[in-house]
Amino acid sequence: MNFVPKMNRRSFVVGTAAVGSGLALGFDLPFGPKVVRAADGSPEVGVWVVIRPDETVVIRIARSEMGQGTLTGLAQMVAEELECDWSKVTTEYPTPGQSVARKRAWGDYSTGGSRGIRESHEYVRKGGATARMMLIQAAANEWKVPAAECSVINSTITHKGSGRTTTYGKVAEAAAKIEPPTDVKLKDPKDWKLIGKGVLRLDTADKVNGKQVYGADLKLPGMLNAAIKACPVFGGKLKSYDEAKVAGMKGVKKVVKVADNAVAVVADTWWHAKTALDALPIVWDEGPNGKIQQADIVAMLKEGLTAEQAFVGNKVGDAKAALAGAAKRIEATYAYPWQSHAPMEPLNATALYTADKCEVWCGTQNGEAALAATAEASGLPVGKCEVYKQLLGGGFGRRGRSDYVTQAVQIAKQMPGTPIKLLWSREEDMTQGTYHPTTMAKMTAGLDADGNLVALHARISGQSILSALFPARLQNGMDPATFQGFAPAGEAAIGYTVPNLLVDHAMRNPHVPPGFWRGVNINQNAIYLECFMDELAHETKQDPLAFRQKLMSKHPKHLAVLNAVADKIGWTTPPPKGVFRGIAQHMGYGSYVAAAAEISLDDKGALKIHRMVAATDPGHAVNPAQIERQVSGSFVYGLSALLYGEVTVKNGRIEQENFDTYNSMRISEMPKVESIVMGSGGFWGGVGEPTICVAAPAVLNAIFAATGKRYRTFPLSQHNIRTA
Repeated sequence: MNFVPKMNRRSFVVGTAAVGSGLALGFDLPFGPKVVRAADGSPEVGVWVVIRPDETVVIRIARSEMGQGTLTGLAQMVAEELECDWSKVTTEYPTPGQSVARKRAWGDYSTGGSRGIRESHEYVRKGGATARMMLIQAAANEWKVPAAECSVINSTITHKGSGRTTTYGKVAEAAAKIEPPTDVKLKDPKDWKLIGKGVLRLDTADKVNGKQVYGADLKLPGMLNAAIKACPVFGGKLKSYDEAKVAGMKGVKKVVKVADNAVAVVADTWWHAKTALDALPIVWDEGPNGKIQQADIVAMLKEGLTAEQAFVGNKVGDAKAALAGAAKRIEATYAYPWQSHAPMEPLNATALYTADKCEVWCGTQNGEAALAATAEASGLPVGKCEVYKQLLGGGFGRRGRSDYVTQAVQIAKQMPGTPIKLLWSREEDMTQGTYHPTTMAKMTAGLDADGNLVALHARISGQSILSALFPARLQNGMDPATFQGFAPAGEAAIGYTVPNLLVDHAMRNPHVPPGFWRGVNINQNAIYLECFMDELAHETKQDPLAFRQKLMSKHPKHLAVLNAVADKIGWTTPPPKGVFRGIAQHMGYGSYVAAAAEISLDDKGALKIHRMVAATDPGHAVNPAQIERQVSGSFVYGLSALLYGEVTVKNGRIEQENFDTYNSMRISEMPKVESIVMGSGGFWGGVGEPTICVAAPAVLNAIFAATGKRYRTFPLSQHNIRTA
């Protein structure tokens, strides 16, 4: 039996953002007595495990590794049930083409939304358990004893009665011929040996010794290089270019039109291609979007704050009536900008096209979508296409789209038989993105005569990611993802009980495309909610922690992480002189998270973030050491966004083209991060994205404690706040 997610055919529509046709596939894999072998000839024991004669255990990983540690975490879960020798474990990616040919035997390839482990844990663990049972049965058959009399530890099978032993490597060939069992029981969590342990990552050595190949490093025999420029205004077209002006430049092989909005130069080296591209006279048809300015975007969002019509994402009682009758009413308006993904490795893909086959090598967060994009761009059937996933030099959601794959294939198709590596320049990477959505929020609270919160209205105005990328997922026009952290229930539920609550969304979609950006809507929603909660505590002269706690009695897991960071930061004891504290909590991607910050400002107003405490309850913590590193890394991303992250529009185009205008935190600015991993068990939450969101509001609330000033528009650099 092959263990894959329970989905119907419609649930697998690859490449929605890149492919209009929608490729739907099933996933039952016929498995008979014939041995299926890996590329090196070693036998498969089920689809997830390959056992080599030297006892090496190869575990298949369908999700993409981009630094978050999914590769190691998934291998831990398979190995846990397999009962193999962890020191001999290695991994490999089955290709998306193999997945298609074998009817999606490895389940979902999409890697985003912190879903790598939390949405595949059951079927990958069953894959490991299945292989273990097949290996034990093979040994039992050889010894002519019942399998129930055999046990295994560290890849060594032992027969209890006779004391005989054998190893996985010795019985793998026979095990591969056994029909996989249909009744597979998983371990009780109390019996886990690997899950819950901070084992070393499997990909570290190759990263530090230079062996690891990223897409940008790839070299193929006879390969040429391409640089590309698309119309700088979204929605614009390519009008004309003068190829003759660069035809004689050093290394140039060809100038090609790419779709209707881009032009590329192919040369012997990327630098020669880029130099010629910069010299190429290009005329763009920018269309009406070329007249749009940043002020137009701001006006659009402001209008939505008071619009009559809005999608309701959470409603309790009658907030508007309660606000009208409140003893005191408090309002605040926040705004959050577009932000770029800015992965350190710019987007790239290498394509080789012939009349009957098209192959692509790339880093991608969705190998199946990349395969679908390859098929559509090449005009070939999926069965004649293949994608070879490379390790990603940063993804953060941007490599979930496959536009760069489409471009690489479109270029390669014009030079059949020659591998073409397309590498975007940093400027192209910055200005042709899908950006963290821009929104505003008007927060309105009603207090009774005793200072109790009796009503809260959160009006969000701004972009919808789903309407841009997955319109089929809208619910009667509403984008449920907009309400992350404000939702009534589910994986991103609000952690407060308010008698009268209204959270609604006036959808306003400018021409700049939104995209999934690590954490996405919980990032701004946590600021809106947690900073406003601090404002209410201040207005009612209550301690910010105590004010929250009164509203959280029905939300014990939210409250637990909040109390954990408060205890560790020493909230009830005075901080050092000149140091001020802030606190925040939220929920996202199935996990409960909180943060507390300690900051100071020097005589010149320079900000120093001394220390941050973070608490995460993801339910089951597969690798606590890895989670701690993920939390620290997410704070780099969240604090960079708070301090510097802003994308603006001038004449319809993105203004920030490189790191000189789109900054990121430096090591000297990074605070000490103390992580509390408090997995309470019983559920599977995400790790890579949730904690990003609480970093910013914790720091902002600490800044208010220090200065008495509320900052409600971001980044802080626009307020001349710099780090010490």
